[in-house]
Amino acid sequence: MTSQAADGPDTVVASRRSKITPEREREFFDAVLEQIRECGYDSVTMEGIAASTRCSKSTLYRQWKTKPQFVAAALRASRRVKFAGIATGSLAEDLRQAARAAGDWSGKDTRLLQALGHAVTTDQELARALREALVDPEIAALEEILARGVARGEVRAGHPALEYIPAMMFGVLRVRPVLNGQYADSDYLVRFVEAVVLPALGLT
Repeated sequence: MTSQAADGPDTVVASRRSKITPEREREFFDAVLEQIRECGYDSVTMEGIAASTRCSKSTLYRQWKTKPQFVAAALRASRRVKFAGIATGSLAEDLRQAARAAGDWSGKDTRLLQALGHAVTTDQELARALREALVDPEIAALEEILARGVARGEVRAGHPALEYIPAMMFGVLRVRPVLNGQYADSDYLVRFVEAVVLPALGLT
């Protein structure tokens, strides 16, 4: 005879959740993030994602319960640190490499940041997931690049510009589409680093 605990709702949910393979989960996550980029957060629905991925909406609701939880999970699963692994031995060249890396993904990620702009001001879980996926890891990697430059003596410790470099890098990514109607590509960002960021640090 099966125990009541074994037949409890948590066990049933766990059994159902296990039927979603990692590949299928990745398909759901890719679909919701791409639809947010194309249509905006408010226009995306669980029903629409279910239709586009050919699954029942009950499958999505069993797994994630609400759209914000679903999107937060998709953001966390998409975490890829673009600035990680940059270590040329020169702070100026590291920052140029960071600019090139940012340019490679600026279109997709800037669109996503823009599309989530209002939603993250009203949903703390969504805001936290966005920071964990797209912001905090990149800032940490950038700060590590700067710390190595300080350790090598390229920039003095306590230089007043150091704390503003992440804001410079992220700010130009967000503002260029507003000012010029174009995303900040690699060439633009390298020029920005050479004209603004390096002089701010006293580098040439």
